[in-house]
Parts: sequence; structure tokens; C-alpha cells
Amino acid sequence: MDMAIQVTYRRTRRLSMRIVKNGDVHVSAPIGMPARKKTCESQKRRADFYNQLPLKTREQADDALRRLKALIEPMVDRHSKEMGVKPSFVCYKAMISRWGVCNVKDKSVCFSAYLLLLPEWCVEHVVVHELCHLLEPSHNARFHALMDKYFPRWREARKSTIERVKTDIIQPS
Repeated sequence: MDMAIQVTYRRTRRLSMRIVKNGDVHVSAPIGMPARKKTCESQKRRADFYNQLPLKTREQADDALRRLKALIEPMVDRHSKEMGVKPSFVCYKAMISRWGVCNVKDKSVCFSAYLLLLPEWCVEHVVVHELCHLLEPSHNARFHALMDKYFPRWREARKSTIERVKTDIIQPS
């Protein structure tokens, strides 16, 4: 005897399953459930993007750190002077959830090693973004005005950065 699986999409938050008397399986799924396939595909593209920067060995991590410092330190120096701010220290980590972080309490900034996968002008946008937080901690109107002043193309850079991660095709920068 073959069992049948019947899937019904409903306005529900949870996926539920029950076996009826004849042995068939009835599944109730949230209406947006088919979107999960797209989410999985999106997560794979995201992983493929980040995997372009190998950081598994000490040599790879050291090379990435050297290249990152050479790229970011001149930007931090130049924009810090222009903006009248001075981070207490700058650090680098292999963060995938954020491009950069500013700790306004101790005035430190930290940048993701994965910035190496972005075009230089998008990296500069992240540097200015974190330095602006030394002047304005939140993402309010004043913060956006500071971004407009110190990096007028920030919206374009942000959009370009997001699109770059969403696609698995990376053009040389």
C-alpha cells in the first residue's frame, strides 16, 4: 500500500504533519513555505561569496590581514583628519554579519576581513560609515547628513555592496 502526502498551504506559523487513518500524510505549511527554497539558494550564494577569501590557514589569514591594513589604514588616516575624529584603535576580524563595527564607548573601530572582496570605493564607504559613528552613534538624520557630507556616494556604495553579496558572480574591482 502506497501512502500519499498531501500538502496544504494555510495562514499558519508552523509546519504541522499528521497521519490520517488510511496512512496518508497530511502536511499544513505556512503560505510562504516555497520561499524557503529561495532562501537556501540565497544562503548558498552568500557562502560562495565569502568562501572566495580563504582564511583557513595561518598564512592565508596573515596575508589577508596585511592586505586589509594596506587598504584600510590610509583611508582611516585620511578620513579621520577630514572629519576631526580619531579612533582609539582599529582592529580586523573575519566577520560575515557586518562589514564594520564602531564601539562608541571606547572609540574603537573594527573591520571585516571580507572587505577584501569588495571594490575599493565600497570599502571606503564602510570606513567613512564607521568613522561617522564616532560623531553620531545612531543611524538618524544627523548620521545620514554626515555620510552625505563625507561620502556623498554612500547610498550607491551600499547598494553595490549588497548586490555583490547577493550574486555569485564577482567582477574584478
